[in-house]
Amino acid sequence: MREQKPWFEDDRFWQAFRPAMFHSQRLAATPEQAGQLIRLLGLKPGQRILDLCCGPGRFSLEFARRGFGVTGVDLNRAYLVEGRRAARREKLAVEFVRADMRRFARPGTFEAAINVFTSFGYFKSPADDLRVCRNVYRSLRPGGRFLVELLGKEGLARRYQCRDWFELDGAFMLQERTPVDGWSALEQRWILVRNGRAREFRMWLRLYSASELRGLLRRAGFARVEAFGGLDGSAYDSEARRLTVVGRKPGRA
Repeated sequence: MREQKPWFEDDRFWQAFRPAMFHSQRLAATPEQAGQLIRLLGLKPGQRILDLCCGPGRFSLEFARRGFGVTGVDLNRAYLVEGRRAARREKLAVEFVRADMRRFARPGTFEAAINVFTSFGYFKSPADDLRVCRNVYRSLRPGGRFLVELLGKEGLARRYQCRDWFELDGAFMLQERTPVDGWSALEQRWILVRNGRAREFRMWLRLYSASELRGLLRRAGFARVEAFGGLDGSAYDSEARRLTVVGRKPGRA
């Protein structure tokens, strides 16, 4: 019997839930969020950015519009095709690369790297998460910054619901969540109902607190690792809904 692929390598998942993950409200927020990323990372036009797990390129394309050199990396072929088509349509110079983030590295190439929208913690072995961070560290120039944005363990525990549902762009999404292994991970069951058809997938996601994620980046070599409650640089406090961690590679840019 063939071993089943991990959920994050299943293109059917990403295509089925693409309308729910990249819905109209999220796309409309892209310019503002890109501006927040630029300010938080202290970037200047012309610098090179690595968009790790770029999806169809909503941030890669926006950064290119603002004069940055961008490389978007993702494992999903269809998303990359969509991103390349959009770049050609707008005549934007964006490089889209199909690669596993555990293996992608371009030593000394980028001034910044981002991994946003809970695109971290997909792997059952925590050593793989460390490998990703070390790859990014190698890929950055001295003084380069790495930003990871996800749902932090503290916020999830505070607002935890075992199940919920919502409607987006004419589709219904049902989600079930089960913390496992002492809240170190989350098992999820997603059901999408669109046009009378239901599709179901099961996922597994490693959870990180601010302290744990900062410690991971430090183990990879990053210094001055800071935690924020959002891309706007707000405090990571009891009101924070998301966790944003930024680490800096030692050295002068």
